[in-house]
Amino acid sequence: MGLNCWSRRQQEEWETKFLSPYAALSGMHRGRQYPEAECEFRTAFQRDRDRIIHSKAFRRLKHKTQVFIAPEGDHYRTRLTHTLEVAQISRTIARALRLNEDLTEAIALGHDLGHTPFGHAGEEALDEVTPFRFSHYEQSLRVVEVLEQRTPEMPGLNLTFEVRDGIRNHSSSGRPATLEGQIVQLADRIAYINHDIDDAIRAGLLTPEQLPADAVEILGTSSGKRIDTLVKDIVINSFGKPLIAQSSVIAEAMAALRQFMFDKIYIGSAAKFEEQKAKKMLQALYQYYLENPQVFAAESKYSPDWPDEEALARAVCDYISGMTDRYAISKFLEHSVPHNWQRY
Repeated sequence: MGLNCWSRRQQEEWETKFLSPYAALSGMHRGRQYPEAECEFRTAFQRDRDRIIHSKAFRRLKHKTQVFIAPEGDHYRTRLTHTLEVAQISRTIARALRLNEDLTEAIALGHDLGHTPFGHAGEEALDEVTPFRFSHYEQSLRVVEVLEQRTPEMPGLNLTFEVRDGIRNHSSSGRPATLEGQIVQLADRIAYINHDIDDAIRAGLLTPEQLPADAVEILGTSSGKRIDTLVKDIVINSFGKPLIAQSSVIAEAMAALRQFMFDKIYIGSAAKFEEQKAKKMLQALYQYYLENPQVFAAESKYSPDWPDEEALARAVCDYISGMTDRYAISKFLEHSVPHNWQRY
């Protein structure tokens, strides 16, 4: 190693010296699923981030719905661009609070790896038909612990406890074990509320004047101003504390904006009419694969042998939840529409 090369140990020493006493230190992480030698140059959390970025599940996010199914236009968010916005907001907050940016980024980049095609409509579709509870955050954890495979001998990405905990607990009901995980939990909400407003206005479903006036007056009249207000509020109210927090005024304004989006966009808007079609399509695919396990095995490259019906259902659910929107549509057409009819 050259004399001027920055090593993992030097980075770990820097974290110990300069990060907040409440930060998660990479040199003191709580272990991986399987023992593994440390890297010479990268910290444990940097390696986790890199493994997530290089995973197939991460690449598929670019063709998965965020909110609007098959929108006409190039500028609507996808699940991938949402993930990148969450990572950017999370790193900004972590840096200001002197917390671990690498851990925060790794959690943010991995938090939606298990999301279904067609956004939350797909999540609801699978949850309604599977014999077990299905949620995208539990599936995201399953992706990094089981489904992605770095080597034939080892399932999953073998991430640290801290990253896996942050992925599992990023939903509003979760309780992340680290402040970095708490940051991602809030940044996820900040990102989707504001970029979904932006996309809804672009789609002509909202005008800026329709947004709740009290919330806009407090948070700002544009997406950028609102994000800036929300980030600054978190930094001010969390600095030097063992908790990531918002002021009551800002938290209430953010909640009002979120509720407005549920009332006007997330439930019952014109853009959501296609969701029932998407749900029926995924449920039809699920039923088809259960009834034709040999076809499923040949297509998915899964083993054709399952110990019981629930194991088959789990494999089918894994396969469908990993699909992109367009792949799910193509498989539905392949298995549900007569080919001769398609040709003519």
